[in-house]
Amino acid sequence: MKVTVRKMVHEDIKQVQDVAKTTWHDTYEGVIPIEVQNNFLSSAYSDEGMRHRLERSFLYVAEVDEQIVGFANFSPVKKDGKVELGAIYLYPEFQGNGIGSALLQHGIKELEGIKEIYINVEKDNKIGKAFYDAKGFEIISEFDDNFGGYTFNTVRMVLRVNH
Repeated sequence: MKVTVRKMVHEDIKQVQDVAKTTWHDTYEGVIPIEVQNNFLSSAYSDEGMRHRLERSFLYVAEVDEQIVGFANFSPVKKDGKVELGAIYLYPEFQGNGIGSALLQHGIKELEGIKEIYINVEKDNKIGKAFYDAKGFEIISEFDDNFGGYTFNTVRMVLRVNH
């Protein structure tokens, strides 16, 4: 399977929205009520929200056979070298093939001055948590996050980057 990772462009918005929606529904089925998921997705991944992300953060897409199968969203790097990884989402059928790793590595390579990457992950998101554990992220805190009337048990993790 040949994977290409590139910077996201405006024409990719619809496909990235579909990846986010499909992945959320698959990951959080039975964990987060569907109406809470849909409210989040329609707000965070609206057309306007996506344009805003494209202009103010770093978005990369992963393609297989010229079809987008996943994406990663990094914040701008702060002066102290800290960056937030807002999302790495892949269609479920493409998970476990190294595509998430390729997206993470691409961000590390492209963004100058990264020293630490932070991520918040829902504690019951076993797939996401296992991915970050395998990449060397360490838990630094746990907290409850109110999310549209639903309480997330959130784990904050960090990856220290050695260039």
